[in-house]
Amino acid sequence: MSEGGNKDIENLIQLLAKLPGLGPRSARRAVLHLIKKRALLLTPMADAMFAVATSARECLVCGNIGTADRCDICSAPKRAQGQICVVEDVADLWAMERSNVFKGRYHVLGGSLSALDGIGPEELRIPQLIDRVVQENITEVIFALNATVDGQTTAHYIADQLEHLDVSVTSLAQGVPIGGELDYLDDGTIMAALAARKSV
Repeated sequence: MSEGGNKDIENLIQLLAKLPGLGPRSARRAVLHLIKKRALLLTPMADAMFAVATSARECLVCGNIGTADRCDICSAPKRAQGQICVVEDVADLWAMERSNVFKGRYHVLGGSLSALDGIGPEELRIPQLIDRVVQENITEVIFALNATVDGQTTAHYIADQLEHLDVSVTSLAQGVPIGGELDYLDDGTIMAALAARKSV
């Protein structure tokens, strides 16, 4: 038990410690800071968390998280209609949106195929993606999946499922990051960069 603490405070610390990137020590520091700034941070945060807990839902179209059955992206009439960017989870979608470059629509799979973890096509939103490609007259499917074995396996599986449709299938380029130095890159990244080389 924490020094001078009580069950409610300890419970909050334990809950925060379950968040990604936070361990027990970081959670304890965060809770102490929130308590010291109760009016400025803790109370508004509790209100915001309650609001999100009651209103957040998965978009019925793409799988994004929002507060309505259709997220803001799927509801936006100005988004490009012919492209779908396929991502593994909502965090990847939000990362793509932060770049403010892609103007099409998204599809969140909910993970990647993994024989070791027992995750097959039925556990992911792959059938919904195929349906969307047909129903929304999609001309290009862009894979923005993680550069892992599971991510690449998932991309190949979906590409096979789309093979009979008149749709272009592309993926994000992989290789040397902007500002990256070859000496600091792993072998896999260098191999991908060399394979994806282009004319100068």
